[in-house]
Amino acid sequence: MRRHLPLIAFCVISVSPAAALDLPARKVGLWELKMTSDTLGMPPMTMQQCIDAATDKMMNSIGGGMRQELCSKQDVRKTGSTITVDSVCQVGGMTITSQAVITGDFNSAYTMKLSSKRSGGPSIPGMPADETSNTTLEAKWQGACKDGQQPGDIIMAGGRKMNVRDFQNMPGMGGRPPGAAGGPPQKN
Repeated sequence: MRRHLPLIAFCVISVSPAAALDLPARKVGLWELKMTSDTLGMPPMTMQQCIDAATDKMMNSIGGGMRQELCSKQDVRKTGSTITVDSVCQVGGMTITSQAVITGDFNSAYTMKLSSKRSGGPSIPGMPADETSNTTLEAKWQGACKDGQQPGDIIMAGGRKMNVRDFQNMPGMGGRPPGAAGGPPQKN
């Protein structure tokens, strides 16, 4: 599990609703996220995120900063209540072309279906050189954060807890996004 933490962190940021450009803020409180993927080599994951307006915005900033550095294309379209994000990004010598389709609302529940095609780059054990993957994220608002949870906490299955503020210090996460002011954010 420990060796998967940077991948999990990247996935959480990549599939979080605020990680794309100009998406509505989520309702403050506790969100349960269920993520399934046909190729990540991991079983389905369920996690909880305790957010307030600042940490939801921070996650947007981290994800947005990563995308500005890595992506040559980011198109966001809204049709009715459906948001579609098309992107082309370079990560570790790989080109990843993806489309995310988000339905629902950011107050009670939303679903994101992410389809991506990876090409080039180093081989990844257990995965084909060029692959297409499909990831689904189902998010449901649970109410207020639980006692002992701080805004930004992400609680994984098994009780492992990380905070979105710590992502920028993880190897491969790229530090503070471009244009972010000041030093590391203060913990509550």
